[in-house]
Amino acid sequence: MMTTRREFLTLTLAGCASLALSGKLGAAARQPVGLQLYTLRDMAESDLPKTLQHIRDAGYDEVELYWSVYKHPAGELKKMLSDHGLKAPSGHFDYTGIESKLDYARELGLENVICPMLPKEQWNSADGFRQAAKSFNRWGAKVQNLGMKFGFHNHNYEFKKFDGKTGLEILMSETDPKLVQLEMDCYWVTQSGNDPVALMQKYKDRVRMLHIKDRKAGFATSQDLNESAEHFAEFGTGTINWAPIIAKAKQIGVKHYFVEQDVIEGDPIKSIKTSYDHARQML
Repeated sequence: MMTTRREFLTLTLAGCASLALSGKLGAAARQPVGLQLYTLRDMAESDLPKTLQHIRDAGYDEVELYWSVYKHPAGELKKMLSDHGLKAPSGHFDYTGIESKLDYARELGLENVICPMLPKEQWNSADGFRQAAKSFNRWGAKVQNLGMKFGFHNHNYEFKKFDGKTGLEILMSETDPKLVQLEMDCYWVTQSGNDPVALMQKYKDRVRMLHIKDRKAGFATSQDLNESAEHFAEFGTGTINWAPIIAKAKQIGVKHYFVEQDVIEGDPIKSIKTSYDHARQML
């Protein structure tokens, strides 16, 4: 059957429109990669706008905020992020100051309010974790009423056992799953001697954000949080087997991945770029 010139042009334009739409849909499905701003804390505290520009230039789509940048009024900080093409779906807030910052978190437009660490005096007893669980349930209800979600970020000390039960197990069993999520730090789970994949499987409905950083070879695991547990490497350059971790994260519906490196030995800008490039390839 002969195709007229008009029919040919119509079909061609329709095909181009379809390809353009597919491209937009593909771009929309692109997994955002975030950076926990604490990674560049020295820079952020001396010149936050410049630091945000470095983060955006490295390719990052999102940042996770932390306590030292909250000296900026919420509106000012929100605009600063927007001006640099970044979103902040999450923020870390000190255990002792969370309740006083909830309205500020809502003004920032955060989706997630995260407690990054328990007070040190609560690390070494079951009662310390039970006390934290009670606080988490209370804060989780308040955060939920403000239209956000509350969560806890782990280190390695939560994997110490008390009468056969780890601190993390106490926290997770004594908090309401509807009110308290887990932001899982894959490095610290590995450093504790545990498996991030197994932990995601165990708490799959409560893990919606991951911290991703890598680990150097040749060091023992531990449940003590101190300098002897710090063996950090740029994401994708160390010994952690990321393929099954990322596969499990996608399977259970993890929404946000934040690169975080507590200590950087070289150029911090090169470091975050290296981590971003590997994350972009894997995600």
